[in-house]
Amino acid sequence: MHVQIVLFDGVDPLDAVAPFEVFVAGGIASAGVVSVEMVAAEGPREVVSGSGGLVLRATAALDPDRAGLVLVPGAAGRVGEPGEVPDDESIPVLLGRTLTTALPTLLKAAMDNPAVTVTSVCGGSLVLAMAGLLEGRYATTHHQGMDLLDATGVRAVDARVVDDGDLVTGAGVTSGLDLGLYLLEREVGPRIAHAVEQLFAYERRGVVWRAHGPAPVTV
Repeated sequence: MHVQIVLFDGVDPLDAVAPFEVFVAGGIASAGVVSVEMVAAEGPREVVSGSGGLVLRATAALDPDRAGLVLVPGAAGRVGEPGEVPDDESIPVLLGRTLTTALPTLLKAAMDNPAVTVTSVCGGSLVLAMAGLLEGRYATTHHQGMDLLDATGVRAVDARVVDDGDLVTGAGVTSGLDLGLYLLEREVGPRIAHAVEQLFAYERRGVVWRAHGPAPVTV
């Protein structure tokens, strides 16, 4: 299983690095069944994150034809009304700028590819939603972005990880750990996921939400 983690200017490094480390460890535990790389729409380049200017490096271009997982992180910065927060620190602005790049076209191609599962952490699902790629799909995001997710026609779910088949989304920033471990379990096997969980001394949080089973009544 190959994983492409997408970088863009203003990206939240924890959204990208937490699952990156999970998949690296998963690759070791599985004797190479899992591989992972950081990519960008523009190809190999240094990417300035939204966390204090921390620089990450994309080593390849996002390839929507490559089977496996594509993971879209969110942005790091501040949330506020227009004019209250400088553009380079505004999460909505940073996420919106991705729409002016080749990223939406590449992500659509990835979502149209039956050999690819598209995943996201935090505001990554908002990138997909604002690009018009999630209408009618079940997804989650950071709690501050749930209204925007709902406004784009997404079936927003207040859960830490939401599995909608070939779309798997994580909520707040640290949910990248839970998302990565769940995807290891789903795609490679629970023994590999458990080994990584033990290595990281971290227990996955919450139930993975899926549209299966009876709908609950009010409790």
